[in-house]
Amino acid sequence: MLEEYKKKRDFTRTKEPKPQLSSSDKGNLIFVIQEHHARNRHYDLRLEIDSVLKSWAVPKEPPVKFGIKRLAIATEDHPISYAYFEDTIPDGQYGAGDVKIWDRGVFAPEKITDKEILFRLDGKKMKGDYVLVKTGFGKGNGWLLFKKK
Repeated sequence: MLEEYKKKRDFTRTKEPKPQLSSSDKGNLIFVIQEHHARNRHYDLRLEIDSVLKSWAVPKEPPVKFGIKRLAIATEDHPISYAYFEDTIPDGQYGAGDVKIWDRGVFAPEKITDKEILFRLDGKKMKGDYVLVKTGFGKGNGWLLFKKK
């Protein structure tokens, strides 16, 4: 599950967590959104599913209110420990740039399929019911993220 994550990183040069399957330590599933100042600033949405953080790059600030829809591009799975990562990924490394936590909290899935994820977030900024719907945009990795009423 974390092979692609491992292939993209040189762990002798980056402080990013090494790949390992685990679960969050408090018994609840978690989510994190990291603001990532890489080539282009974006937000990385990560949801704990099947002992990894399923991940999407969101080009604009994630929706905190109903009525805002955001493109979300699926990326490689990350280890659970990445939920606590804040640092600078060095130049020359995949994703080089500053990473800081924008929001995090509890993730409660309602429905997970290959084309739709319905879930509740309880973070400092992101609270309530959300939807990720696969659109097929972006080489089949495109999703739409929005908050339900």
